[in-house]
This record gives sequence, structure tokens and C-alpha cells, in this order.
Amino acid sequence: MRPMSQNHAQPAGHLIVECLAAQGVTHAFGVPGESYLAVLDGFHAFRDRIAFVVNRQEGGAAFMAEAAGKLTGRPGVCFVTRGPGATNASIGVHTAFQDSTPMVLFVGDVASDQRDREAFQEVDYGSFFGPSTKGMAKRVERIDDADRIPEYVQRAFATAMNGRPGPVVLVLPEDMLVKPTSARPLPRVEAVQAWSDPGALRELREMLLAARKPFVIAGGGGWTPQAAQALQRFAENWKLPVGNAFRFQDTFDNHHPLYAGDVGIGINPKLAARIRESDLVLAIGPRLGEMTTGGYTLLTPPRPVQKLVHIHASAEELNRVYRADLAICATMNAAARSLEVLTAPPELLWAAWTEAAHADYEANVQPQALPGLTGDGERGLVDMPAVVALLQKHLPADAVLTNGAGNFASWTHRYFRHHGLAKGHKTQLAPTGGAMGYGVPAGIAANLLTGRTVLTMAGDGDFLMNGQELATAAQHGGRSIVVLLNNGMYGTIRMHQEREYPQHVSGTRLQNPDFVALAAAYGWVGSRVRRIADFEAALLAALGCETGSLIEIVLDPEVISTRGTLGAIRDAALQKAGSAA
Repeated sequence: MRPMSQNHAQPAGHLIVECLAAQGVTHAFGVPGESYLAVLDGFHAFRDRIAFVVNRQEGGAAFMAEAAGKLTGRPGVCFVTRGPGATNASIGVHTAFQDSTPMVLFVGDVASDQRDREAFQEVDYGSFFGPSTKGMAKRVERIDDADRIPEYVQRAFATAMNGRPGPVVLVLPEDMLVKPTSARPLPRVEAVQAWSDPGALRELREMLLAARKPFVIAGGGGWTPQAAQALQRFAENWKLPVGNAFRFQDTFDNHHPLYAGDVGIGINPKLAARIRESDLVLAIGPRLGEMTTGGYTLLTPPRPVQKLVHIHASAEELNRVYRADLAICATMNAAARSLEVLTAPPELLWAAWTEAAHADYEANVQPQALPGLTGDGERGLVDMPAVVALLQKHLPADAVLTNGAGNFASWTHRYFRHHGLAKGHKTQLAPTGGAMGYGVPAGIAANLLTGRTVLTMAGDGDFLMNGQELATAAQHGGRSIVVLLNNGMYGTIRMHQEREYPQHVSGTRLQNPDFVALAAAYGWVGSRVRRIADFEAALLAALGCETGSLIEIVLDPEVISTRGTLGAIRDAALQKAGSAA
């Protein structure tokens, strides 16, 4: 579209869209609302520069925007209407906050002259999304002056990307959006790089030289392929074992001989013991939340037993939960490039420690036999490690794997190996905040944005949280593969239920639809697998399909986790209860 002259006025809603295009946004996600009709008209006016992806529910739209932020490193964009639209979208905003993902949510709001009367669908967004360490957004602002739209949009992008990345909420009064303005977009804003203090780097080197059992935990937001490659060179120079933080398993190449495994839910017990035994933990990027620290037990706050070097992009995050022996405020690109030039001595004292860490990882990715489960035995149980092995065999190296929340994700988390960012691509999209319903919309967004192969692992409960977004994929040409594990229950909660209240099943059983027929109704190709022998053919067919595909795997409820069966968990709880009595 031809750029407008400096003094040519256009509706404020059009300027919003033009500002997004100036920031490099190619896709915006959302559900239309009467509160921002002028913006929708702006998407029509600038349709050759930016696509508006119409979702079926605001939660799905927000998850797609969050996935876009993870993939690109720049804010994913979502538009919703006031009240219910904004509250529906809050799940994606919360995910972006906990996952440190850049994102901007635009909320169409009541007209300025109707505020503070509890007008139709009115919400106080400053209170609802309230920025704080316990809030959902880094910043919440309302644009009342159309001429200041470029300022607000640029600030939102800068805030979302700088420091610890996260979500920003911009509120758009309906009457403001129709006002004419001659304001022009501001230039594309880039994230500011914060470099490590040279003195701190010298101190870090001295701490490494004094260590005997060092360990690196890498993850969090802000990583790029260049940063991941620099991290790899640093680890190689110093022969350091590296673990990836919870659901950031593509930060360090899982095939690398220095890789020690993922530090998250269902952690390898030997890896957990190794971190506790370490005398120096280098946390590069993660905020060291509950999942990565095993409920704050691998590292005990406020002062861990291990010496701790914490490198993070946000000064506010450093020393907030853990008192580090050395805290370094730096962005990941700058931090990793600083670390790779640290000179290592000719001989290091922890070669055996590092080799053992990788050996433990290799042993952990070998299929674990579970008592009473024999794969395609007489009960016809599906062998889940074999399913993941087939995904590893047939998916391209740059395929994106997505999932929501549930025990079903543990199979890919434990057994699938990501080449990841060090090979040039982000390949894992998953919510560290544990939000159900993330995988399907995130996978669709990933395919729309990159065109790469996308595989979504979902549970039956998880899928039905946002399965309606298959319609979005069909409408916009999105193509992903959903592997749906159907065990007829909310599996994670049932597992916890059997552990705490054995044999008292309540609220966790599910009566499901015919998922294959449901996929067909959305224009997808559906198939059902009951035995591992049938999965490979279904996967190959899905990879060759021109539309999205859903493969339902009928899973016995006993197949509840990678380390134990539901029956074993129940029996252990009953035995414990009997002993206590």
C-alpha cells in the first residue's frame, strides 16, 4: 500500500495496523469485536502487509500470539474485544508472563464517555492484568489520544522485548479508534543488549577454576540461534555438562555429548541427584521457578547449598528468590557471547563428572519397562516410547513440537531429542506455566508463520480445551499433525488423586466424542490407532497430507507416566496408608 503523506489523516484504527506493520508484524491473531471495528477495517486496508488470523476463541488467539513470540523473538500480537474477550485471552497473557515471551495484547474498550459506569462489558484492565511480580503483564496502558498511537505501540514492543521479555496490554477506547490522525508510525524498535560486566566475568572464571562439579542450567526467554551456538562453544571450551530448563529443551542440542538432560517435571532421578551434588550451578537464562528447581528442592532458597551464578536479563529477577553468589544482568545474546571468550585452562578436573552426566542422560532415554505393561501384548497397550522413536525417525530435524499441559507430554519430554536453536531453529513450544489447551493453537500458529512441519502432542482433556482452532487452521491454510492420546480422563489429576486419595475417583473421568469424526468435520484427516504396529503408517500418511491431520491413539489408563503405572501409584498409596494406620 502506498505510504501516506505526512499531513494525510486516517482513522486511528488504521494507524494501529500500520504501526504493527512498521514493527515487522506479519500475522495478528484475534476474535473480532464491535469495540475495535476501525482496527478491523485497518486490517482490510493493509491486508497486503499483515494478515489477521481469525480465531474461534480468544484463549486460542492469545496462545497463537504467544507461540509467535516464542518463535520469532519479537512480540506476538493478539486483538480481542472488551470484557469477556479480554478475560478469555488472559490465559495466553499469563503464559507469556511466566514463560518470558514477548507479546502485545490489544483490547477494544468502551467509549471514553462511558467509562467508570460499569458500561457493557467494562473491566478495569489495570487491575485485572496489573503489572507486578505476581501479575500477568509487564505494562498495561490505555491510548486516549490518537496522535500518540505510534508512541504507545513502539513502547509496548520495546517493553515486551527488553529485560525479561513478557506481555504488554494496550487498551483501545472505541471512540478513539475512529478519530482521524495524521500521526505516522515510528521506526522498528530492536531489543537492547545488556552486556556482562567484565569484572563479573573474571570472577565467574575464578569460580569455575575452583569448582570440581560444575553444572549449567540453560533456558528462559530471549535465546536466539546465535546465543545457543555461543553457549555451545562455551560449554565445549570448559567441558561443562548442560541441562535445559523446564520446557526449554531446545536451548542446547540434545544430541551433543555435553548434554545432561532436561531439568523439569519428571526429571531423571540421577540428574536431580547430580544437581544437588554440584558445587557450582551456572543458571544462564532461566528464572529458576518451581518446575525447574523441583519445587525449590534442587536449589533451596534463599541461599542454595551449591555456589550459584545466576545470569538473567532482568535486574529485578536476580536475587529475588535465590541469593546468588554471583548475579550477572545480561541478555542471552550478550551473555553467551561473553562466556564463549572466557579462556579455559589446558586441563580440567571434571571430565569424568561431565561424561557421567551425559551417560546418565543416554540411559534415561532408553525405554523403561513398566510392570504389567508389555507394549502390544495381550492387553493391546500402545508402546509410547516406540511412538516417540517413530516421531524421531520420521519428523524433519527442524520440525516444531508443541504441547499443552498433562502427563501425555512426559513422553516427548523424556524421549524426544531436539537439535534446536544451535542448529538454527526453535523446535519446542510448550507452556512452562502449565496451561492446558496450548498445543493445538500454538502448532497451527507455528505452521502459519514458518511453513515448517509441526507435531502437536495432546491429551483428550487438553485437546478439547482449544480443539475448535482446527477450524482456524482450515480457514487460513494451517497444517499441523495432532497426535491425540485418549485415555478417557484428566490423567495428571487422576494420577495425583490416586496418590493422595487412592480408589476415590472423583471429577477426573471424561466421556469423549468421536475424535476422528470431529477432525473430519473440521476438514482434517483423522485416523485411530490402537496398536503401535499401526502408528507408523498413520504418521507417514499425515506427513504427506495436504491438510491438517489428527491421529488418535487409544491409550489404556494404566499408561500414565514414563516411570510408573496408575496401578503402581495406587498400590503404593494404599500400602502407605495401611502402614500409617
